[in-house]
Order: sequence, then C-alpha cells, then structure tokens
Amino acid sequence: MTTEALRPQDVDLSAPLGSLTLPNPLTTASGCAGYGRELARFVPLDELGTVTTKTIMLHPRSGLATPRMAETPSGMLNAIGLQGSGIDAFVRTELPWLAERGARVLVSIAGERLEEYTAVAERLNGRPGVVGLELNISCPNTADRGLLFAANPATSYDVVRAVRRVADPDLPVYAKLSPDVGSITEIAAACVQAGADGLSMVNAPLGMAIDPATLRPALAGGTGGLSGPAVRPIAVRCVYQVHAAMLAGRIPQVPILGMGGVRTGRDALELTLAGAGGVAVGTALFHDPAAPSRILTELRAELAARGFAKYTDAVGFAHRPL
Repeated sequence: MTTEALRPQDVDLSAPLGSLTLPNPLTTASGCAGYGRELARFVPLDELGTVTTKTIMLHPRSGLATPRMAETPSGMLNAIGLQGSGIDAFVRTELPWLAERGARVLVSIAGERLEEYTAVAERLNGRPGVVGLELNISCPNTADRGLLFAANPATSYDVVRAVRRVADPDLPVYAKLSPDVGSITEIAAACVQAGADGLSMVNAPLGMAIDPATLRPALAGGTGGLSGPAVRPIAVRCVYQVHAAMLAGRIPQVPILGMGGVRTGRDALELTLAGAGGVAVGTALFHDPAAPSRILTELRAELAARGFAKYTDAVGFAHRPL
C-alpha cells in the first residue's frame, strides 16, 4: 500500500495465471456467458483476464427438463443439468472463434467418470487460446448429484490427479469446489495435494423453491444451484478459510479464483481481500451483460481509494495483522 494519493488509472490490475500475466483478474463464472458469443456483443473478450466457458463434457448433453431456472429475492436457482454440445463440437467451432478474438480461455470441464475428465482434458492439449482448465467437480444441478466429486477429499483427489497427469504441463488446472461440504479446507487440501495449480471457489450451493401457484417445486428437478448476491458471504467465508489454511501451512499456497454474487468492484475487492487472486462474475451478467467492464473500472477506483498501487498487493490483505 501507499499513503500517496493514487489515481484509478495508475492502479496495476495485472494478475498471474500459471506462467501467464493476465491484464486483469476478472473472468466469467462458468455457465453464465455460454461459450462467449453472447457476451462478445457487450464486452470485448480480450479485455477480460480470461473467459471461463460453460462446462464441457465428453458427449453432447441435453440437460434437465424445464422449468430449470427460478428467481429468488436475492439471486436465482438453476438446474440446467450441464447442457452442452460436447468437447468435439467445442474444439471444432467454439474454440477457434474464441481464439480469433484474442480471448484467453479457461475451459470448464466435467465428466461422469474419471475417464471422461481425462478424455476431455487431453483433447484440449495444444489448442490455441486455451490458458487453463477448470475442473467442475462440484456441480449442484445434475439429476442425481452424481457429478459432485467434491463431496469428499478422496474423490476430489482422484479427479484432480487423473487430469493433472494427462493435461499439458503448461496448462494450470483449477479445481472448482462446493460450499456444501463439512470442511472445505479438507477438500482444498486434497485437490492441491493431487496437483491442482489453483482453486475456484465457490460453486453454487444447493437450494430449492416452492411455487405457491402450483404448490410444487419451482424447478422440474426439484433442487438447483443458488447464485447471486445471497451467496457472496458464503463465498467470502470459504475463500478466507482456505487462504488462512494456506498461510498457516496446512495447505500449500496456490491461487484462488473467487466467485459468488459479484455485482460491483467493491464485491470483487471483498473476495480479493479474503484471499482471491482472481474474481469471476456470474449471475450479474444475466441482467447486465456489460458488467465486467464496469466492475473493472470500479475495482480500480476501490483499490486506488485504499492506497493499493497493484491488485496483487490487495490479495489476502484481510489476513494481515492490524
């Protein structure tokens, strides 16, 4: 920090991702900007630190029955069910389109078995534009919750270890964690021990709503992932706890990508102070698709007002002694 007055435009927002230095720490939360085409109408994709894709699986997937989205007073519930075109279609059509626009792509991947995770990861090796993998081991909106590998340390370890063995060594692998566990620090420790280069925190916690008109669950699948402002305190708590465990030496230090209810630069700053070295914007994109540009401007101002000349100087600052 500096005691001298800073202008927002003088704040350095660069952030590391593996061996890369990103222009800023902002990305999209998986599932909230599709493969990037919709968002590109409002925000130049190369202006974001990275673009995180919706989760991609080995085979095409139709997702769950409708209705599969429902508003809540402070966010929304979704039970999309990981609908997507599969890895081959993504590599053939979407990835070249993203690369042409200079997007740095963090590809979210998932599978029903370890072999599917590794098959998808291998197909992304050496692809232009891909700068990292995000392992969705914590999806809350599949029919039987069978993809929630992050429910315990052993299964989390197995997925991360398997992918890290086959993925390009130059591609950082991030594990996306669920807050719906007894101890998120135990899951985080298992992922890092298995070779995770970073952690994405957090996926949407499981929620439910009843429609008073039909007297039945609002979502066809019953439950779904809760996202939006309501989950930000949960995300801040999780990031803070895991970063504290890293500082205490219980977990090797790796970068944390924080997400959950980010609407403003101040929200992004809060996750950063808790220990996140990058921040994802998700549900806010549905009502304000230009939010990333605004949030970056606001984040610069928030950092400058507190004397942070560099974004990285603010990472984990809340843990420092008074």
